[in-house]
Amino acid sequence: MEINLYLLLSLLIALLVISYLLGKLHRVRGQLFLIRDALNDIKAGNLNRRVLTRESDLTKQICYDINEIAMSSQSRLIQQKQSEQAYKRLMTSLSHDVKTPLASLVGYLEAVESKMVTGAEQEEYIRVAMEKAHHLKDFVTALFEWVKLDAGEQIFHFEVCDLNELSRDIMADWVPLLENHDLSYEIEIPETEYMTRVDSTAYTRILNNLLQNILTHSAASKVFLTVTETEQQAKIVVADNGNGIAASDLPHIFERMYQCDHSRSAKGNGLGLSIAKELVSIHKGTITAASVPGNGTTFIIILPKAL
Repeated sequence: MEINLYLLLSLLIALLVISYLLGKLHRVRGQLFLIRDALNDIKAGNLNRRVLTRESDLTKQICYDINEIAMSSQSRLIQQKQSEQAYKRLMTSLSHDVKTPLASLVGYLEAVESKMVTGAEQEEYIRVAMEKAHHLKDFVTALFEWVKLDAGEQIFHFEVCDLNELSRDIMADWVPLLENHDLSYEIEIPETEYMTRVDSTAYTRILNNLLQNILTHSAASKVFLTVTETEQQAKIVVADNGNGIAASDLPHIFERMYQCDHSRSAKGNGLGLSIAKELVSIHKGTITAASVPGNGTTFIIILPKAL
């Protein structure tokens, strides 16, 4: 009797185990069908496809890996499309910022050379030609810097230096230029040393681009620069009281070749802020912008003390 009860119990346990394994097998089979369909869908180009799974599923790691591959591919595709759009804008800008002023420059110089203009008019032609030549020089310089950054060919030299002293030196060079443009300024930089690793040329370029952006676009009457620091990071704020940036443009101002003024008369080349952001990223930092139309724009740079 005891043997029969033992056999019956063993049989019952075996049936339960078999039922459990069959259930698991059925679940795995269903998951494999879902995985196959998802892979076919992803292969066809639908990178939004994801494979749902449970924590208890035997195939969960495979599902996680497939989802991660799909998300990674989707991210690369988005970056590729953004890069393609940037290069399209670059080609358009080359026509606007290089071809048109270059043709105009040649026209002015030919008029001067052929003696079509004389006296005061000749001097005006030469002045305009010089202005257009400098614009072309600035654009080509920014363009080459952008291309080198994009290709990862820019060489950086990080050294330990006093960020506050470096900031003061940069602003000392800017003060005469601000005054020539009738811009008042408020500069607050601590007198204490703040030793950190930076590429001084890149840091100078960052501030120069932000300040040049104010001169070119803001129509401001006052510029603010403030440096504060903690043991972990430095915070550099560059602000103005100018026109500000429209809410629709603000999310895009760091994109390459993006210009808030979409007309052909737009000043600048759409590269300055993009280059500034790339250089901040090289320093493992962040740059953000806040603006209210009519109340100016504020750029905030956060740089870590140690790279």
